[in-house]
Amino acid sequence: MMNADQIRSLRPALGALLLRFRSCFAKVNSFVHLQSYVSGLMTDVPRKSIEPIALACHTPVRTLQEFLSHLPWDDHRVNTLFQHHVADHHASAHGIGVFDSSGHRKSGKMTPGVQRQWCGEMGKVENCVIGQHLLYTDNDPKNPFTCMLASDLYLPKSWADDRDRCRKAHIPDHIDHEPTWRMALDHLSEAMGNGIRFSWVTFDEEYGKVPALWFGLDGLGQRAIGEVPRNFFCWPTYPSCHSLQGPFAAKKVENACRYSPVFREKAWRRVHIKDTTHGRCIWNIKAARVHLVNTDHAVSRPTDRKYWLIMAKNPDTEEIKYFVSNAPAGANMQEMLQAAFARWHIEKWFERAKQEAGMGAFEVRTYCSLIRHWLCSRIAMLFLAEQTQRLRGEKSTDHAGASGGGRQPAHHRRHDQMELTLC
Repeated sequence: MMNADQIRSLRPALGALLLRFRSCFAKVNSFVHLQSYVSGLMTDVPRKSIEPIALACHTPVRTLQEFLSHLPWDDHRVNTLFQHHVADHHASAHGIGVFDSSGHRKSGKMTPGVQRQWCGEMGKVENCVIGQHLLYTDNDPKNPFTCMLASDLYLPKSWADDRDRCRKAHIPDHIDHEPTWRMALDHLSEAMGNGIRFSWVTFDEEYGKVPALWFGLDGLGQRAIGEVPRNFFCWPTYPSCHSLQGPFAAKKVENACRYSPVFREKAWRRVHIKDTTHGRCIWNIKAARVHLVNTDHAVSRPTDRKYWLIMAKNPDTEEIKYFVSNAPAGANMQEMLQAAFARWHIEKWFERAKQEAGMGAFEVRTYCSLIRHWLCSRIAMLFLAEQTQRLRGEKSTDHAGASGGGRQPAHHRRHDQMELTLC
C-alpha cells in the first residue's frame, strides 16, 4: 500500500513524463488536453472513453473529441520520443520484443477496420477491430517492466478495397491492407532505429508460420524464437536432390520431430522456464538444426542456413509446442525457451491496459482518433509501470502496510484517494 508522500509524487511525475512530448504540440491548449486525457485514462471512471473522461476532467466533450480527431499535434513524433525514452531508461541485456495482434470487440460498423474476424479477446470470430502491436519486456522474474512500443490498425482487405468507406473513416489513401507479420517487421525496424535493442523477439504461431517473417528477421540481424503450427514445413536434413517426391520433400514439423533420426535418437532434456506461485515451470524438450522452406524459387527449396526446431512437452499436461529460432548453433537452450515463454508478461499487460488505461474502450469513428487513443493509453501504462517500479524500490517496513499487515486510519485513506484524482 502506498503512503501519502508517494501518492502526492504522482502528479509531478506524470507532468515530468509528459513534458518530454511538449515540442510535439504547436499550441499550449493541445498539450493541456494530452495531460487531461492521459490522466483521465488512469482515473476510476467506469468507462474510459471520451465522454466519461471529459466529464471527470471538467473538459468539454467536444474539445477532447477534437483533440483526438483533428487538432494539430505530431502523434508520430510523440511515439518516436516515447521509444527514445524507453531506450534511455529501460534498456536491458534481457530485453524481449513481442509481436501481438489484439482484437477489440465492437458492436457498430463505423469504427475504422471493424468487421467480423477472429477476435483473440473473445476466442472466436466476432465483430471487432484488430490492432497490430509491438511490446517490450525486460523479463525480470520479480519486478518485470513491460510497455507497448508501437500500435497500428490492421486494415482488412474488405476495407482496403472500399476506398470511399476508408475516406469516411479518414483513413489515409496510402494505408492499405497489409499482413500483420509485415506490419510487425516495420514496427521492429522503426524501434531499432530509435535505439531499442532486443535480446530476443518472440511471437505466436500466426507469425511463426510465415517463412518470410524469419527471413525478414534475418535481414534485420535480430535473434528470434517463435511458435509454429504442427503443420509447418522444414527439412530435417538437406535433401540429396530437389524433387517433390516424398523422400526428398519438406516434412511437417510434427512428423520431423516424431520420425526423423535427428530427433528420434535424441534424449528428452528438462528445461526450467520460470518459477511460479504453483512451483517450478518445467518443460521437456528435444531440439535439432533444420532447414526452412525457401519459396523464392519456382520449386520450393531448403534454405542454405539452418534454424533451430524445438519440440517442447509439458510433463504435467502433455501439451506439445513447436518452436523455431534463428539463433546460432551455440545458443543457450534455456535462455531461448525463457524468451519464448515471456509472452505471458504481455497477456498480463493487456489485462491491466484494458482495466486501468482504457486500451480497448475507444468509441471513435476516425483512424486518427483510434491511433491517438492507443498512443495515450500506452503513455498511461508506461507511467504506471515506471511508478510501480519506483514505489516498489522505495517500499520498506517503515511504510504503512509494507509488510502486509495493518490498515491506515480512515482520514489517511480519504486523503490518499483525493490525491489520486489526477484530472
